[in-house]
Amino acid sequence: MRYPEGGGLTAERRAFREAIRLQAGERFAAGERFAAGERFAAGERFAAGEKTAAIARDLRASVRSVERRRRAWREGGLEGLRSAGPANSPTVSHSRFAVLEEELGKGPAAHGFEDERWTLAPVQAVIRRRLRVSLSVATVWRLLERHGWSWQAPARRALERDEHVVELRKKDVWSRVKASRRHVAPGSSSRTKPASR
Repeated sequence: MRYPEGGGLTAERRAFREAIRLQAGERFAAGERFAAGERFAAGERFAAGEKTAAIARDLRASVRSVERRRRAWREGGLEGLRSAGPANSPTVSHSRFAVLEEELGKGPAAHGFEDERWTLAPVQAVIRRRLRVSLSVATVWRLLERHGWSWQAPARRALERDEHVVELRKKDVWSRVKASRRHVAPGSSSRTKPASR
């Protein structure tokens, strides 16, 4: 997997990438200042007409990436290069989750599902319809778990079930299965020579 569990970059990695984008933006700005005829201090690192390939090499980035950053810088300046935050940030706030809990409290039948139990796919559908947010099944699982919901196995028994009859049947069937076992005799792995007794 290219990214860590959860599907996105860590906060440290995002900050590192943002710092590189901002360095590129400073070099783009220096190029503009140079083109406008501004004088530079003796130690300031900037070459006149600095090429995209040189910036890419210095920042250890691809040329296409630097070109994209230059376009973003032209459209939005340094602010256009800042990180927009994690792409997979939680999209359901606590207040919106309260609405979801209210909907789930009505039961699956109220939302048109035949099964009496909530599973992840129907919960995902309710989130999509009611909250207008599209989440993966794994994200729905993490969302529910984060808010204290847990997996529940229903203890369903048939109304007609007679425990005494079930126990008798288990004993009867098990005794027949146990008795029908073959006795294992020594075998041979050779096709031509049978095992000796």
